[in-house]
Amino acid sequence: MIQAADLPDTVPVFPLPGALLLPRSRLPLHIFEPRYLQMLEDTLKTPQRLIGMVQPCSRQLQEDALHEIGCAGRVTQFSETEDGRYLITLSGVSRFRIEHETDGFTPYRRCQIDWDGFSRDLGRVEADAKFDRLEFLDLLERFFLSRNLSTDWEALKDADDELLINSLSMMLDFDPEDKQALLEAPGLATRRETLTTLIEFALLGGSNEEVLQ
Repeated sequence: MIQAADLPDTVPVFPLPGALLLPRSRLPLHIFEPRYLQMLEDTLKTPQRLIGMVQPCSRQLQEDALHEIGCAGRVTQFSETEDGRYLITLSGVSRFRIEHETDGFTPYRRCQIDWDGFSRDLGRVEADAKFDRLEFLDLLERFFLSRNLSTDWEALKDADDELLINSLSMMLDFDPEDKQALLEAPGLATRRETLTTLIEFALLGGSNEEVLQ
């Protein structure tokens, strides 16, 4: 496990709309663009092997603007395909706040970041004391039925609070701005409330495109 003292001041960032990484969660990625292949190669040479996942700002006039808060993940699995692409897994370590983008000669983007304010990300798995699982799963079932989606309901019933809420937050295909709201939730209970609101809004016809990634 990475300790707070080992967290670097600068990380490479991977702006990918809709791809959400949360602390203590895992995100599979398919790396094929030359600049991100270089990013992965450089990352694997570092002790922490961290990549920062960030959402591009869709509501900003400035081109290539990034949201201020992202989440760093450690490369814990990777495999190379015959044609030179990589399949990797990032394990979420901690959220961070971007201070500024750094100048350099890399083809990918790097940012100076601040880890302050996210110390709980490095702690134990969170629980949600007010989580009504039966009510939530009923809502989720209606959502899945409306989208013709299927899942392992027994696994959802048995999953701990954090695994259930974080996995759904990452997997359900909400808009990037909604994903950012889930990322910025200060704790698990707030994330669960945000996720519930998004599902309820979708069931009322807020979007017709909610599918599992």
